[in-house]
Order: sequence, then structure tokens, then C-alpha cells
Amino acid sequence: MALFIDERHSSVHTQSRRRITILGWILLVVAVFGSLAFTLVPAPYVIEQPGPVFNTLGTVANGSKKVPMIEIPGQRTYPTGGALDMLTVNIAGSRERPPSWFDVAQAYLDSSKAVLPLDAVYPLGTSVEQSNNQAAVDMQNSQKDAVAAALTHLGYVLPASLTVGGLSPKSPSSGLLEKGDTIISVDGQATDSVLGLRAIIAKTGAGTPVSIAIERGGVPKTVQVTPELSGGVDPVPIVGIFPAIVYNYPFDVKIQLENVGGPSAGQMFALGIIDKLTPGKLNGGANVAGTGTIDGDGVVGPIGGIRQKLYGARAAGATWFLAPYANCDEVTGHIPSGIRVLAVKTLDDSLAALKAIASGSSTSGLLACPVK
Repeated sequence: MALFIDERHSSVHTQSRRRITILGWILLVVAVFGSLAFTLVPAPYVIEQPGPVFNTLGTVANGSKKVPMIEIPGQRTYPTGGALDMLTVNIAGSRERPPSWFDVAQAYLDSSKAVLPLDAVYPLGTSVEQSNNQAAVDMQNSQKDAVAAALTHLGYVLPASLTVGGLSPKSPSSGLLEKGDTIISVDGQATDSVLGLRAIIAKTGAGTPVSIAIERGGVPKTVQVTPELSGGVDPVPIVGIFPAIVYNYPFDVKIQLENVGGPSAGQMFALGIIDKLTPGKLNGGANVAGTGTIDGDGVVGPIGGIRQKLYGARAAGATWFLAPYANCDEVTGHIPSGIRVLAVKTLDDSLAALKAIASGSSTSGLLACPVK
């Protein structure tokens, strides 16, 4: 048994320990800076997540007081029950304040969230303010269309016109169209809906001039506008205007909802209006949620963020969900437990679904998303 340690071996061990210590510190510094970078370095994405849920039959905050979301002054209204929830999606991140890679990684692991390229939500050259302004216009139009769809279903005849609500920055329509112009036709095709206008422009394509017949101050006029491609991941031909619908309503319907944008609540607004103007409870007192655009003729259209809205609906206590049939590809296989989905193409489909829910009858004869 050795009583002493050879100095040469001692020196080697000491140097080895020093190298290990230095390497350890280097790895620690790299790990710390890597963690900081992962947490702080911005990612070129935004995160979609469930947003607030609002009952169209209930009340909402308006300043310092609570008011009915849907109010119909001067008309007989009827008691309602349960919920007809409209849903929202919250966007975390922007071009000015993008999320970190850590936030993005967390979102990938959460089935209630989605990660989208930044350009898909905020195209290059478009500020958050501009996007919010467009969302506000879309919300206003969806409310107008919802009122029109509801009242048309109830038997009222509503003349409508399509107007220019404003122009986007660097619009191809600058100097040609003005706010307040009434759009009569596009390339000879009469249209009084935003969806109709967009369909005609999309069919024409970017770079090909379209003939837009308008009325300005009572004077007819025709202008030639050349559509351009919008920004973002999925560019579409646009003429750079914020279209607005003007309906001649028989009475006033107020929809009071602040700080929410986009067109996706149209279907639920229409159902809420019908429920208030007709006896009985459309939903039979059940908690029903739904989403989808709607036009004045009652056609329900697709929306974005439907998976997040499904999770938002379940969290709010809904047991039924009305989904646009056009969104079925995103719905199938992604329905949270505890909620049933019925697909709809029109307002009549939605009302048929609510009738079945209210009566407790079978929904087997109603539209449903295909099972893959």
C-alpha cells in the first residue's frame, strides 16, 4: 500500500480537474445564454389561442355599466334562456412585439393553441393598427349582415347597397374611388354584398383592370381599377377598399360589443336577434356556442381559428357547437371531449339544429362534419 502520492500524478490530476472545471463553466455559460436566447429572442410567429366568450343573449360591459349585447328598442321582445355564445380568438404577438421561441414551443405542445407565421396575420407593411381597423370594419359589416339575415328570415324585405367605407394605404383605388361611393356593379355584375364583391375581384385576378360602376352624390360614374395582390402567406387580389353594407332596416337593432373585431360572429348575432324577437327559447335553455360569417341572405361562411374556438366554447360550458360546414376539415378529429358539433351551411340549418337541441330530438338527419 502506497503511503505517498507521486507528484507527477498529482500534477496531472490537478490539471485534469482544472480542465473539467473550465469546461463545466463554459457549458454552464452556454446553457445560461442559450436559455436566455430561447426565452428572449423573438420568433417570426404569432400564437392563436382561445379568447373571451360572449353570450349574445346576455349583457356585456359598455364603459362602466352593463348593457344587453342585443337591444331592439320599440319592438316586442321575449324572454330567452341558456346561451348562444359567440367566440373569439386572441392573437399573442405582433410584428412590433413578437413572441419568444419559448412561447412558441409551449404553444406547439398545447392543443388549444396554434402557431402561425407572422406574415399570415400581419403582412409585411401592415401595422397592427391597420389590421385592427380592418377587423373593426369587418365586425361592423358582420353586424349589419346579421341583422339583415335575421329580419329577412322573419319576413321583412330589406333593400341593400354596397358602399366604400374607406381606402387602405397605397390603395390601387386611390384617386378613383372615395369613401361613401355606392358600388352598383363590378365588370357588369351587380353585387350588394361584401362576399360577392370579393368573389368577382378574385375571379378577375391581379393585374387585370376591372370596371366598377358607382354612384357618387347621386351621379353615376364608372372607373377602371387594377387589382393588386394582398400581402401575407396566402395573397388574394384586392382593390384596396373597406367595403361597407348599407341596409334599409324597418327598425333599429343595436349590437353593443366593444374591442372585438372580425366577421366571424355573424351567425350567432343573427340567432340572438331571432331568439329575442320570437316566443320561446331557440336553444331550449341549453348552452350553445357557434361561429361563422353570415351574409344578408343567411349563408354561413368559414372562419379562422375554429379549433381555438372549440376549446373556448368548452371552457365556457357549452355542450353544443354550430360550425360552418366549410370548416369541417379543421374540425374533424379535433373536437374536445364534452362538446358536440353540428355543421351548418345556412341560417335555416342553424335554426333546424337549435330546434333539435331544444326538443331533445335526434340530430341524425342534420348536417355533420364527415368522419375521417
